[in-house]
Amino acid sequence: GPGSAAFRARCASALLEKLYGLGLVNSRRSLALCERVSAASFCRRRLPCLLLKLRMAQNLRHAVTFVEQGHVRVGPEVITDPALLVPRAMEDFVTWADASRLRLKVLDYNQERDDFDLAA
Repeated sequence: GPGSAAFRARCASALLEKLYGLGLVNSRRSLALCERVSAASFCRRRLPCLLLKLRMAQNLRHAVTFVEQGHVRVGPEVITDPALLVPRAMEDFVTWADASRLRLKVLDYNQERDDFDLAA
């Protein structure tokens, strides 16, 4: 009936919105995109894979080590779990942790380190 069609449309749009928010599909157009979502697409949204994509690590093993040792933060929170799925909205907030020695090395290499950081 008409009630089930409206319910189906609401559920389809909610599913597409959720998958788009997670970064698993590229657009919110049709349910045909949901057929292509696989386990590999979930794995590509994990934090170490995004570190590779952002060129913050040379390979996946180094990226996992950086995360486990607490060198990476997503937003204000330092993450130590390499299995974290990073949604599309938080992808821009993946940075080095403030207390990370790697951040200091990157700043030294780019000659952007502030004198105030030397005291810390």
